Amino acid sequence: MARENKLMAHKNKLFVDLDGTLINSDVLFESFFSLLKLNFLYIFLVPYWILKGKSYLKSKIASKTNIDVRLLPYNNDLLDYLKNEHKNGRELILATASNKKFSEAIAKHLNIFSSVISSDENNNLSGNKKLDAIKNMLTDNETFSYAGNENIDLKIFKYAESAIVVNADNSLLRKAEKLTEIEKNIPKKFSTLNSVIKAMRLHQWVKNVLIFVPLFAAQLWYQLDSILLTTLAFVMFGLTASSVYLLNDMLDLESDRRHPRKRNRPFASGKLSLATGVFLVILIPFITLPISYFISIEFFIILVLYLILTLAYSFVLKSYVLIDAIMLAALYTIRVIAGAGVIQVMPSFWLLAFSMFIFISLALVKRCSELYTLKEMNRLSTEGRDYEVSDIPVLQSMGLASGFTSVLVIALFINSPEVIVRYSHPQLLWLMCPALLYWISRVWLKTQRGEMHDDPIVFSIKDRGSQFVAFAMLIIVLAAI
Repeated sequence: MARENKLMAHKNKLFVDLDGTLINSDVLFESFFSLLKLNFLYIFLVPYWILKGKSYLKSKIASKTNIDVRLLPYNNDLLDYLKNEHKNGRELILATASNKKFSEAIAKHLNIFSSVISSDENNNLSGNKKLDAIKNMLTDNETFSYAGNENIDLKIFKYAESAIVVNADNSLLRKAEKLTEIEKNIPKKFSTLNSVIKAMRLHQWVKNVLIFVPLFAAQLWYQLDSILLTTLAFVMFGLTASSVYLLNDMLDLESDRRHPRKRNRPFASGKLSLATGVFLVILIPFITLPISYFISIEFFIILVLYLILTLAYSFVLKSYVLIDAIMLAALYTIRVIAGAGVIQVMPSFWLLAFSMFIFISLALVKRCSELYTLKEMNRLSTEGRDYEVSDIPVLQSMGLASGFTSVLVIALFINSPEVIVRYSHPQLLWLMCPALLYWISRVWLKTQRGEMHDDPIVFSIKDRGSQFVAFAMLIIVLAAI
């Protein structure tokens, strides 16, 4: 068990690591995603920069990006301890492998460090190089303490009089105990697995239920093989969509940290490392794409198209007013097309038309909800998206018109010849129209009142009125068959 020195105040110099220690993040990854958001094409220069060395990579990225250090997810337990030590007269020095541009900005912001040692274009201050830099700051026989969080920090713990171990597992803590006195142990307060699950937004998988719509529309729900393939497609699409959610959250770190609710997302809050996110974003498609090819070539092509469209949305299109809403509607609709590809049927014109109009309406609900939140915060426009609070009346009008048009599509569908062939009691389907009109009106009314969740799908899952409408419409369809 870690031994903490409670008998005396340490007055020797305390060197503090940055990444994973002082902040629950990594400045290199933070700046990398800031670079990608600035211009995705920089990704083709990154391999060249890596070949020239890690210090050169950090320097080049730092020269092209800026990070708002005030918003970084600081380890508050450690920071409170450091502030107290600083107040008691202890000299604190920030010692990090991060580029000096960011480390100096962080030191200036916190105003508790007397100096900073960090990486520049020619030196990557990590491991033994950091140890040498620390020793160069000490006089003969002068002792020091060090705060770190990784196995590479053991090289420094070995020479330190005491160690502050941060966010470490039990294995690292035991190794550190064998090397030096543990001045303080600050354990990790959050579960990586729980953070991964939250970041993957499994609750959003309800959107992928749309994959089952063609199965029911074609009245093939009694075919076991079709059900099993569609279920597998549902999982593969869900995992692929989750990888995109992970990427989006890593690209939106700064804007999420300014948002009253999104700041609690795993990446924005520092509960999940960006390195883990990168690993999952690469791993998941390597699993889902081969399996999707096994399901059907049509589904595979649609899933690849979905990935291409979502990447285009994430890096470019979501910053353009209305284009982003149309893209969101298209990404909803593509789920219906994917479901048709699984069972190899042509999606109905009526189904696609209904999907496009209803999902444009829901996409605009999402934007209006965000704008109402900004209005409450006395902000005039969104960050990273070309929307202003003054746009709310126009967006509401377009959203309601699109939602009601989807009901008109349903009405025309009910009156089409194919309905008479497929349904025994098609007249019952007319009951869907008032139910859908009520639900669309309710969603927009909740949005106008500021009661809408950022995502209308999440709202609908939890909202009793929406649950009742969904159940009623299911009964209506079953009764009409």
